[in-house]
Amino acid sequence: MLNPFLHWVEAGGIWAPWLFLALFLAASFLMLWRLEALSVAGFHGTLLGALILPYCSGLGNIIFAFILGQTGGSGADVMVNSYVNNLTNFTFVLGVPALIWGINLHKPAGKVKEPAAGNGNDRLDVLFTLTAALFFTAVIWLMGLKGRLDFRDGLILVGLFLFWQSFHVFEALKTQAEHGKLLHWLLPLDLLAIGAGAYGIYVSTGWLVNWVELRPAGFVSAAHLGWLSGWLMVLPNAVLAFYYGWRRQPEVVYASQVGDAHISIPLCLGIFALYHPLVFSATTIPALQLLLGVIGFHLLSVAILGQLPRLAGLALTAAYGYFIYTGWCK
Repeated sequence: MLNPFLHWVEAGGIWAPWLFLALFLAASFLMLWRLEALSVAGFHGTLLGALILPYCSGLGNIIFAFILGQTGGSGADVMVNSYVNNLTNFTFVLGVPALIWGINLHKPAGKVKEPAAGNGNDRLDVLFTLTAALFFTAVIWLMGLKGRLDFRDGLILVGLFLFWQSFHVFEALKTQAEHGKLLHWLLPLDLLAIGAGAYGIYVSTGWLVNWVELRPAGFVSAAHLGWLSGWLMVLPNAVLAFYYGWRRQPEVVYASQVGDAHISIPLCLGIFALYHPLVFSATTIPALQLLLGVIGFHLLSVAILGQLPRLAGLALTAAYGYFIYTGWCK
């Protein structure tokens, strides 16, 4: 039933890539729209940002890792996708909202009040998720000192991610028991819409990956698949950051981006390593070290100041420009 639709889109010729890109974005926004309904239903900010939003904004990364694992694609592309995604989140996507609105975890919500299920410990929750991001990245770095991730490493990484997510699942169950607000009569429809969005992301990602891999040269080509896919899959994250920054919910801005970082590292790398060994390139270790430094900067900023000041947002945005410049010049 889907083949006629795919053939119709592919018949667009030179417009086909843009149509599949539009499908990817539309599917992502459909998921995020219905996730907002879950937020209203009772998920407090950091729980929404750490448990629910990352699976939707990061679903493209998961599908990308699965597709390249199943088709025997390049593990280097999965690694580049992961650290481009994470470095963009931790610098540009967090830096620009901080520059515009400021990200102050001490301040109460401005435009929209925090749902009743909020626990008032948003700063501690963000510190917890940042610490996990630092730990996961350090684990990848240490595992990669031998130059590759193998099947056993993949099992450990996926297991670490699932163990970490179990904390958020128990928190969700605790919130439901205390407030009884996580379930509502539209939940089946919300889940159906989220499922439709997920399938749209799967179809569009698969087509776009195949299309880029068949292009031998140029800016949009197989040589830059990791970079291009990383930027594409950052777009839903950026929408989340700007939307919740505008709503003055800094805890969701932070938790959603850090939670998405957990999807890329360790889950996506672990998924690919279950299919094939993931060999590190000469730039992988320096990129991971840079990512460790950026996460450490956020950790200190939240721990000492309780916020990401506007000046720090400017510095992170400038750092991202430097990262892009040096990345493309290597």
